[in-house]
Amino acid sequence: MSTDFDDAMITTTTTDMPEKFFDRFMFNLHPDDGTSPSLVLGAGAYPPRDVADGFVVLSTPTEQRNLRFSTELSATDGASVGPLRWETVEDNKIWRLVLGANRTGLELDLTWKARAPYWLGSVDVENADGNTTSFDHLFQPGRYEGTLTLDGESQSVAGWYGVRDRSRGVRTMSGGQGLHIWYQAQFPDRAIGFLLVEDRESGRILLEGAVMHEDGEVDDVTGVVHDLAFTDDNDLVSGTVQVTTAAGRTYRVDADATGGGGYMAGGGYGGHHGKVRGRDHEEYDVYPLDGSVSAKTLDSALTDRSSTFTWDGQVGYGIFEYALTRSSSYEYKPTLDSTTAEA
Repeated sequence: MSTDFDDAMITTTTTDMPEKFFDRFMFNLHPDDGTSPSLVLGAGAYPPRDVADGFVVLSTPTEQRNLRFSTELSATDGASVGPLRWETVEDNKIWRLVLGANRTGLELDLTWKARAPYWLGSVDVENADGNTTSFDHLFQPGRYEGTLTLDGESQSVAGWYGVRDRSRGVRTMSGGQGLHIWYQAQFPDRAIGFLLVEDRESGRILLEGAVMHEDGEVDDVTGVVHDLAFTDDNDLVSGTVQVTTAAGRTYRVDADATGGGGYMAGGGYGGHHGKVRGRDHEEYDVYPLDGSVSAKTLDSALTDRSSTFTWDGQVGYGIFEYALTRSSSYEYKPTLDSTTAEA
């Protein structure tokens, strides 16, 4: 595992990088008791295109509110885009996030503090079209302090969980994928985090991640098997994953993902990031969470579902990100069965 990552966002407009080079961060935010609202927000810089953009995806029990914004990178100060401003108070330990007035009705002033070391790796995948995906990928669990205001009502977020995710490089994964999981289950003294990508025959393309402990231990994930339940519209309902680690530990974790929302198409996922739209571009829409919108109907199947996790009698909370390809050649197949031994 690499141990060196500079938190500073890339701001210089240059043509010395591949045309699809990006530098992006994302934070999620959810109460530590599994209630709503849940929030995913982030921003990215695309120097060769002179683009900076960002998004807010807010899920309540009845709807998902989506805000997407973009401008010219050269017109920013490198620490803000649209209504979103950020500050790396201390590299890899403390970030401040401020969301000003906007059409979602959500405003916030938060400080995120790491509660365990980060996991950092390099994602290198040869795609079916001959292009290579290559980017650094970091994720790290933390907790928040500060205030969130929704529709004029303010509340403290002290103690709320959240993971930050950083990725930097060229991300052009296309064709051949079947199942994608980015899993972040937060328990009181540790967080289980991994990225798993399988092909359409359920073969593993990529596995990276770790169990990140508050005492400083980072225990790399070496194996993942799963048994997940989806609706006919590819919405995750529940599932079990079994994670093995380099230290010889096994975690069998059940997830309840019935909360709804978290459709990342609302944040511009599905090929819309980094597009040239000029200065001060903004889009807003709302997804009703009544079954009329699903992972099958949107530009992207990627979903960051706020979930409740259970492991060894402990209850945790976090984000279960998933996507199933909509290719007719794919059918989800569990890789965890009743004969799989628990340690």
